[in-house]
Amino acid sequence: MSGLISVSDALDALAQNALPMRAETVSIERAHGRQLAEAVMARVSRPPTDMSAMDGYAVRLEDVSTAGARLSVIGEAPAGAPFEQTLGKGEAVRIFTGGEIPTGADHIVIQENTSRSGDEITCDEAYGAPQFIRKAGRDFHEGDTLLEADSILGAGELGLLAAGNIAEVNVRRRPRVGILANGNELKPPGSELKRGEIVNSNPVALAELVRSWGAEPVDLGIAEDTLDAISERIESADDIDIFLPVGGASVGDHDLMRPAFAAAGFEPVFEKIAVRPGKPTWFSTRVDTRVLGLPGNPASALVCAQLFLKPLITGQRHSLIKASLACDLEANGPREHYMRAFAAFTDDGRLSVDPAPDQDSSLIKPFVTSAALLRRLPNAPEKKRGELEDIILTSLPRL
Repeated sequence: MSGLISVSDALDALAQNALPMRAETVSIERAHGRQLAEAVMARVSRPPTDMSAMDGYAVRLEDVSTAGARLSVIGEAPAGAPFEQTLGKGEAVRIFTGGEIPTGADHIVIQENTSRSGDEITCDEAYGAPQFIRKAGRDFHEGDTLLEADSILGAGELGLLAAGNIAEVNVRRRPRVGILANGNELKPPGSELKRGEIVNSNPVALAELVRSWGAEPVDLGIAEDTLDAISERIESADDIDIFLPVGGASVGDHDLMRPAFAAAGFEPVFEKIAVRPGKPTWFSTRVDTRVLGLPGNPASALVCAQLFLKPLITGQRHSLIKASLACDLEANGPREHYMRAFAAFTDDGRLSVDPAPDQDSSLIKPFVTSAALLRRLPNAPEKKRGELEDIILTSLPRL
């Protein structure tokens, strides 16, 4: 695609050129943040049998249909040690939470509703329906699909797999993302800066985003403003799936990233996007490697990483939700605009969004307080306080 393309078209192009990551098997202890390569089925049912939800006594419901029923206690059923006999008329089994329901029992009388003398209990209440039994398979049955392919494994997902007796899973290999900065003026954090030099902060923030999206960041350093220097970094990079050049993406005399990657055999897919910030964002491919070029301005780099790098890594587009505007907004220009914004819940529980007052693309500090990107469509009309607008949450809103 040549010329200026829309955000939607750019996302379509990224999806069409997504890298198929081969699968590898890892233990569930090492699978946090990984993406499943295939669906996973439960190897057991949960609970495996009918189990007690309370401490008390397993009984036959018909034996406690009237208050004051007296039953003989014939044994115990703690968790992990089932009572092996069959419960008969007028009998009870002492049971504990998680204990297996004995054969013949269909109700639990909780401990607080009984009084006991030796091997006999008296039930204080009458019961008309079974209570406090967790039926076998209430959570899931053996053979049920626990998680679909492409699921991202968080704490809940890993707990579910463990409960399904799954010790290992097939996950997609983490893509290696090579972050390459460009600019004679850039110096690593902690440097003694000379006049005209600035700190190279983008790779630090981008690396953390890459990790949070389940990929492995690789620092390819800072290339000087020459084709040879950039080309050398490209060719010496080892086993990179996605190159992420930062800077050198515009049309100035020193913007050499795209020519260097073109010389290395990368074919352009798109060269700029009708987005603000981040118009010079570009994308090219070479066999089984991809390159997503980001502008050097911090806001442009970080916003476009959220919009375009995340779906390239995860295969999942960002989700839009509605939020109430905390201020009036002017009409938007011809490019789709993503404004860094503060998001919070109001006293009445509504999600409110307030754009940062200064949206200059060189600013980093707004990302500390921002929890959202407020989307404004091309040529969107002015909006009033209280109206709804689309946002992308980048972190949890404040309460």
